[in-house]
Amino acid sequence: MTTANPEYLPEHTPRLQWAKHAPDVYKAMVNLDIAARKDLDPALYELVKIRASQINHCAFCIDMHTKDALAAGESVERIVQLSAWEESKHFYTAKEIAAIELTEAVTVLTDGFVPDEVFEKAAKHFDETELSQLIAAITAINAWNRFAVSTRMVPGHYKPGKYKGL
Repeated sequence: MTTANPEYLPEHTPRLQWAKHAPDVYKAMVNLDIAARKDLDPALYELVKIRASQINHCAFCIDMHTKDALAAGESVERIVQLSAWEESKHFYTAKEIAAIELTEAVTVLTDGFVPDEVFEKAAKHFDETELSQLIAAITAINAWNRFAVSTRMVPGHYKPGKYKGL
């Protein structure tokens, strides 16, 4: 954990070191992530990663992407407000809001589809290549979230930039 405090509850242990046992899958995920982030604004990329991770309750990925966003110069205010962005739209650009809305629609597919109005709004702010990259980034973080949550990866130990070369 980042701060040792004897009053804090103990960390849980991971269920499985999935990357160790499925290294080819891990490498494929890393390659997907590298390809997905290509030409995306780094701040937007981190906001998308954080928001999807919040929705999926992925503490490991929230820890990682929040630290990376802060290290890249993102403000604490914008990160804190992200979980309540609908009431805090004034912290974000229209393009960022379109990306956040698309992130939520792709992450929560309970209706079985991404609503046309959400997609069309994103398409107004991103050209087809950028939109394709954004969808790939959203898809990649959702996959990472599922690996981390199902195997109970432990948050708190990530150092900003640890996977920068990925």
